[in-house]
Amino acid sequence: MSKVAAACLALVCLMFAAASVVFAAGGEEEAAQATPLRIGYSDWPGWVAWEVGIQKGWFEEAGVAVQFEWFEYVPSLDAFAAGQIDAVAVTNGDALVNASTGAPGIMILINDYSNGNDMVVARPGIDSVEELVGGRVGVEVGFVAHLLFLKAIEEAGLSQDQFEVVNVATHQTPEVLATGEVDAIAAWQPNSGQALRALAGSTAIFTSADVPGLIYDTLAVNPTSLAERREDWKAVVAVWYRIADYIKDEANRDEVLEIMSARVNLSPDDYAGFLDGTYLLSLEEAIGVLAEEEGLGTLYGSSLESDAFNVQYQVYPEPLDVAEFIDPSLMLELYEEMR
Repeated sequence: MSKVAAACLALVCLMFAAASVVFAAGGEEEAAQATPLRIGYSDWPGWVAWEVGIQKGWFEEAGVAVQFEWFEYVPSLDAFAAGQIDAVAVTNGDALVNASTGAPGIMILINDYSNGNDMVVARPGIDSVEELVGGRVGVEVGFVAHLLFLKAIEEAGLSQDQFEVVNVATHQTPEVLATGEVDAIAAWQPNSGQALRALAGSTAIFTSADVPGLIYDTLAVNPTSLAERREDWKAVVAVWYRIADYIKDEANRDEVLEIMSARVNLSPDDYAGFLDGTYLLSLEEAIGVLAEEEGLGTLYGSSLESDAFNVQYQVYPEPLDVAEFIDPSLMLELYEEMR
């Protein structure tokens, strides 16, 4: 073979190799984009609402591959901490708890705030927080219902040492109230509603409607996934606010209740109250609570209160930099694009 021929052959081989590398890199990128974002969600109306977008095919329309995985709430947090899912539906306070364990999630959207679904439910004969003094209260210590109970006694001018707090898993609270093991429980829907139904004459003596903004519900994303697939997560945020707008339109109520109630095996009529106790935020409303200001009117301020609660009750030892776990940029970009 001549030197010229050999050189040509070598050049062809080099070009083929280069093309192979480009093709492989492109293939890897395409495969990465096709890998579904794994999102854990659980039985809370503001998260069951994701089902509307799932059933109506809006994620496919947005060109984003997602895989929603159904959990009990606490196991969903464990799965996120273990890296088994890329994002988790979580309250703002519990997002901080996960972060304190070395499994940070970045809150990229706000689904809602609880507007009555989180409750302190007392046995018959107790009609106020003041009448509960000296009683036994079943609550999952260190979780959001505990924070609600503390806010209830604070509003009444009382202190926790005037009650006996019994640590009870949230899903067991209806049973312990019905059997008389405690005088009251603190829980969120569906458990709070189940407690009311399980014991005739029981009463919700304090709810999250009394302290709007105490509990915001969010989607928290693994920081690495957020950095690597930011545009995909932006598409998820866009779909969420499409869902919120659709649900907030009364013309769609019957269809929405059919979809959401089916996810949790209830009738639409039974589910209607759950939806009413959750205030879903439109994108514009969510933008309105993004300021780094104290108070329950902002996600940041509410999270500061949750952080103080978590430290006080030794959920974790030191205060966190709350702002580090909130990324409003995707919401803000979408809002600007819509204007």
